[in-house]
Amino acid sequence: MMNPEVLFYIIKLAVYGIVTFLAILLMSKMRDAAWMCVICGFLCNYAGTVLEILIELGILSKGKICLAGIPLLSLLSMLIPALFFILGFIIMLCRKI
Repeated sequence: MMNPEVLFYIIKLAVYGIVTFLAILLMSKMRDAAWMCVICGFLCNYAGTVLEILIELGILSKGKICLAGIPLLSLLSMLIPALFFILGFIIMLCRKI
């Protein structure tokens, strides 16, 4: 029987892989700055998932630099996609006003 954590990572990687593939297809059609930020958020989210899996497998290390006890690499892989989403939504809101 498969470890539930491994199954979770496989499902997460497959779903984010589909989202990333569709985001890349959309990126070629959309030239709007707001949508480009949202798409970059999805791409960074997938990269963060791959990074998380590589750390869990022991291929990469978390690094020695910590911020408030949280490894900087893990923190950035979580924050960067959210910052792209925030930036995209702010651009959309500013355009509508």
